[in-house]
Amino acid sequence: MFKNTKAFSGFAVNDVAKAMEFYGQTLGLEVTESHGLLRLHLAGGGSIVVYPKEDHIPATFTILNFPVKNIEQAVDDLTSHGVHMEVYFADKHDAKGIFRGGGPLIAWFKDPAGNILSVIEEE
Repeated sequence: MFKNTKAFSGFAVNDVAKAMEFYGQTLGLEVTESHGLLRLHLAGGGSIVVYPKEDHIPATFTILNFPVKNIEQAVDDLTSHGVHMEVYFADKHDAKGIFRGGGPLIAWFKDPAGNILSVIEEE
């Protein structure tokens, strides 16, 4: 039924201007705005809608993963832009905040609205 539709995902933030700056400037994504909504344009042609919600409650799970070739460099780049890595398993994260407890190397961080994002190293 929906096999050929160009589906997209979306998530809420409490401040569209801060989200636009974070996703556009800090993360370097192409971001457009229309009618108070943001659209994050992803490699490969996909997109995500970011919409304002006054009573926004941050997601308690990872809403967006960014695959990277070199997680060390990605984490260094993020922290140089003031992004803090989240530590969820203290004994399984290194000093940079990279999870090394099995599976792919991953580091979590939050957007200005408190939503959880990650960088995950591709093999």
